[in-house]
Amino acid sequence: MNNLLNRIISFKYYVMYKPFNVLCQFSPENDKRTLKDIFEFPKDVYPIGRLDENSEGLLLLTNDKKMNNKLLDPLHAHHRTYLVQVEGIITDEAIKKLDNGLAINVRGERHKTKQAMAKYLVDDPQVPERIPSIRFRKNNPTSWIELILTEGKNHQVRKMTAAVGFPTLRLIRSKIEDLSIEKMGVGEVIEMKKLILFNLLKLK
Repeated sequence: MNNLLNRIISFKYYVMYKPFNVLCQFSPENDKRTLKDIFEFPKDVYPIGRLDENSEGLLLLTNDKKMNNKLLDPLHAHHRTYLVQVEGIITDEAIKKLDNGLAINVRGERHKTKQAMAKYLVDDPQVPERIPSIRFRKNNPTSWIELILTEGKNHQVRKMTAAVGFPTLRLIRSKIEDLSIEKMGVGEVIEMKKLILFNLLKLK
């Protein structure tokens, strides 16, 4: 009983605003920046899920394996919110396709995405400037959408916007359920209490 209590007390939970151009891992790779370059995490802590090198935003890290299973199990269908800057002015037709689901390639197999919630953002979201910034060309306008998914296939957001003809230029995961990075700075890491974090993530 005491050993179990000690294990529970030792669990750590971190919320991170992952910067652009940072690998979602601790082991070095070709002189690229990794999570260990951003914050000194305990050795037994690891990221839950992944954000690819070119994506930014909300990343959870913990040594609680049960939390990992609960959050990634597709049966729970947790809402993940993304702010996506795409090439071109996205159309209503493209938004409907993103909403209703479409075919993408996932590791060599055809996958029909689940119903999502896509919305064109009339005003650009208030997000930190990316470093390096997106190259703007006067003849190539861009637009922002909010996309809420309940699944997380490999590079899913990028594949979805490409499938409707609007390639992703910038991708920020802004929320998981009610947990948001809205008031966080890029590279900031916050350690959270389990009860507060689980309530925000709607975990039991």
